[in-house]
Amino acid sequence: MYTVYGIPNCNTVKKTLTWLDKHKVKYIFYNYKTEGVTKAKLKIWSQQKGWESFFNKKSSTWRELDNSIQIKITSEKAAIDLMTEKTSLIKRPIIEEDGSIISIGFDEKLFKEIF
Repeated sequence: MYTVYGIPNCNTVKKTLTWLDKHKVKYIFYNYKTEGVTKAKLKIWSQQKGWESFFNKKSSTWRELDNSIQIKITSEKAAIDLMTEKTSLIKRPIIEEDGSIISIGFDEKLFKEIF
């Protein structure tokens, strides 16, 4: 079973869920905006892919942060602490299978290969 992590009002998440539904892929949706995300989960993802791969510096949340906060995000710990507090900084969606990340973001070519 696949788990899709994201927030429901995100266009990329909507596009992903629509694609998965169209291709009859079964998944569980985890809304980390309402459910939160633990530091332990983020650490696991970081061990798998590196925190930089799912830390979204292109987000409006990042751009709205004071520069004094932005310049402190130079380590996994600092990034995870901030992503726990501001889940909108996590790229989305993240798709897991059996606890392992198989995709970050929408990638139709990859989806066709995986699903």
